[in-house]
Amino acid sequence: MTQAMGHMQRAVELAQEVVGSTSPNPAVGAVLVKDGVEIGTGTTQPPGQDHAEIVALKQSSDQARGATLYTTLEPCCTWGRTPPCTKAIITAGITEVHYAVIDPNPDVSGKGRDELAAAGIVVVEEESEGARELYEAFAKQITTGTPFVTVKYAMTLDGKIATHTGDSKWVTGPEARGFVQQMRRVCDAILVGVNTALTDDPYLTARDDDGTPLERQPLRVVLDSVCHTPVKSMMFNQPGSTLIATTQAAPDERVLALEQAGAEVAVLPSGEDRRVDLRALLSHLGSRGVVNLLVEGGGSVHGAFFDMGLVDKVYAFVAPVIVGGETSLSPVEGSGIVMMADAWTLTGTRTEQIGPDWLIIGYPTRKSSVTDSFDRDNGTDNLEIE
Repeated sequence: MTQAMGHMQRAVELAQEVVGSTSPNPAVGAVLVKDGVEIGTGTTQPPGQDHAEIVALKQSSDQARGATLYTTLEPCCTWGRTPPCTKAIITAGITEVHYAVIDPNPDVSGKGRDELAAAGIVVVEEESEGARELYEAFAKQITTGTPFVTVKYAMTLDGKIATHTGDSKWVTGPEARGFVQQMRRVCDAILVGVNTALTDDPYLTARDDDGTPLERQPLRVVLDSVCHTPVKSMMFNQPGSTLIATTQAAPDERVLALEQAGAEVAVLPSGEDRRVDLRALLSHLGSRGVVNLLVEGGGSVHGAFFDMGLVDKVYAFVAPVIVGGETSLSPVEGSGIVMMADAWTLTGTRTEQIGPDWLIIGYPTRKSSVTDSFDRDNGTDNLEIE
């Protein structure tokens, strides 16, 4: 690895440390280097506060003139809740800027780079491992208005998420469950179906290593087309907010009872079957600033998202245990596919061992784009959810 690549990788590592805390802004890491020596570092602060480049510039003070800036994302050039970073970089006398990823926002993409170049600054696009993954969710939300959907599940070696009696505690070991807590810490919302709420009465909180709920909590979302969620659910007594996604079929008295219990109720469009339209839900979540959505439902919920082609990424934990059972639950149900040639295939996959379990991460793509188009055009928008 060259020295320059080392500086950029350092910036990526800094950005990874603050993923989740900066949302809906992207997490950025920045490193200022002069004469081969690091003179300042920065990460994006919570919304409304300094961007990574500004933090690094303030840390380096008057040493910044003549320095090189390594940043994971193209510096911003527009006013938002904070001033444009490009102006500060130019004023500070930075002579060279390396960025790993161009801003995916189509309204500004490339403009920060061009402004810096016009000011006489050498600008270099420099790819670095892990950088693009940092912005995959931001890129989707900023271009489509809907969140990046990650489906997470844990299954046995024979593809079960519970025994035939419904017992699911625990499929994986404590190390994998700790990893899931890390996932919750960086997402903006966690989604389950009402069956999960009824059966497991989950907290759906992000917790630290000793089990204490964190100050920042993802939004809890329950798919519940007729508001069957119990008003005494444990999630209503946890820090953070709970959103019940329902339809006009929900009785007014149930809606009122859930609101009185502390939940927010969103009445969304539905089909003739009265089930929540998942695309309408994603639009609603995107409009309220949800960038990363973590789906932790059962097979019915996961199947609905897959049937509609709404899954962007998969985290599948596989435990080296076998439970058997004809009626034992599977991680993905729904309508499914008819021919293997039409199956979803994970691309860009990677695996890692976590305790005794294995984690498979990948991006689902459809083998048959023709079938995918057919599915979307023939009313699979309103599917049964838990």
